[in-house]
Amino acid sequence: MRYIIGCCCSAVLGGLVALSFHQTEWLKPADAEERGASDKTVARASFSIEENRTFAPTNLPPVYNREGLTPDEAVNVAVYEAINKSVVNINTKSTHSAALIFDVHAEGTGSGSIIDKLGHIVTNFHVIADANDVVVTLYDGKQYDASFVGADPDNDCAVIRIKAPPEMLHPVALGDSNKLRVGMRCFAIGNPFGLERTLTSGVVSSLDRSLQIRGNRSVKQIIQIDASINPGNSGGPLLDTHGRLIGINTAIASKTGQSAGVGFAIPASLVTRIVPELIRHGKVIRPEIGVRLFETERGLMVAQLQPNGPAEKAGLKGPKMVRKRTGPFVVERADREAADLIVAVDGDEVKTQDDFLSAIEKKHPGDQVALTIIREGRRSNVTVTLGGPSEK
Repeated sequence: MRYIIGCCCSAVLGGLVALSFHQTEWLKPADAEERGASDKTVARASFSIEENRTFAPTNLPPVYNREGLTPDEAVNVAVYEAINKSVVNINTKSTHSAALIFDVHAEGTGSGSIIDKLGHIVTNFHVIADANDVVVTLYDGKQYDASFVGADPDNDCAVIRIKAPPEMLHPVALGDSNKLRVGMRCFAIGNPFGLERTLTSGVVSSLDRSLQIRGNRSVKQIIQIDASINPGNSGGPLLDTHGRLIGINTAIASKTGQSAGVGFAIPASLVTRIVPELIRHGKVIRPEIGVRLFETERGLMVAQLQPNGPAEKAGLKGPKMVRKRTGPFVVERADREAADLIVAVDGDEVKTQDDFLSAIEKKHPGDQVALTIIREGRRSNVTVTLGGPSEK
């Protein structure tokens, strides 16, 4: 005979388990008489929220704080609460002509980080590229038109500015990406799919990646992360467990355009180097060395020297022009074997033009750089004093 029982007390092999209920009412089953079991009963019990809470486990280790958060949860909450006001939502509008017949309007979204009380915001260049209007939304929902300050397309970095009251601006602290190690925790805050101030977490998956962003140039020391980032996260901050900005989220590796667990961020070391120049000059003032190179298996061959440029002044040699008379004609050709081969910059090996330019662009006009060259089969060092953009 089957019964619908709300509670039971049973002794199993000498073990007694007892459950108590309040306001227990013993009832006859609806079909008891039909089944010849009128003397049987069934229990119906009420449920008490207060009593249920007393069943909480009491033998867990004392790892929770006063708010009931684990150490990991406490870090997550602390980072978000400290930084979410520093993150902004960026909406852009652009207009371009299609087939010279009509204008096409496009809208985009991205993220950014407030870096000072003057209203400067750092983001990706591709977030605001070609935009006619840029609108920034702060944590309280207020919107401000943003003005363009400066950009470095080669490194996908840009600075914009809004005129908001200083008390509404909460700058993020810049961290040191040079101290990162694979396995360290990280957090991304941004506006994926327009969902403002969304937090995702993960770890630093790898360091010193190279990411091709524009043309044949690539950004060095890129941070690879597994924190979920999606369209709209671009330009937003990558943070460490202290809430310091260690990178700018810039790209994902995905065939669908959505997160696949492989994301990339521009390191904070690059941000701290170029942002002051973007604010001061509107662009990055790169040093000039005055040399054009050609990649070979043995090194970077000096293909051409800027007349009276820094490299020529330092004594670097390019191809030697050789004249040879053939009958009534004089033939002139370039003897490339006489050209110097550059194999290292400040002791670091360079194999491509991108390697060379990346090393030079870490310097400033007026800095000296040591080039290791091969000339007539022998290695030597040449010191070059870098010039500025005005030197032609």
